[in-house]
Amino acid sequence: MVLSREQLIDQLYPNADRTILDRTIDAHIKKLREKIEDRPASPLRIQTVRGMGGYKFVQ
Repeated sequence: MVLSREQLIDQLYPNADRTILDRTIDAHIKKLREKIEDRPASPLRIQTVRGMGGYKFVQ
């Protein structure tokens, strides 16, 4: 499943200012990767989808 930053923001922060929260999403994804990935620098479960500005969540 691929979700854009905008989709994540809409779900997590429905009334928020997007200009601030784009990088907030990136920071949260980084922290999640550090907790669940064996090698956060080469993630397998949460992958960045370039060109779309989003993330792919893999089981």
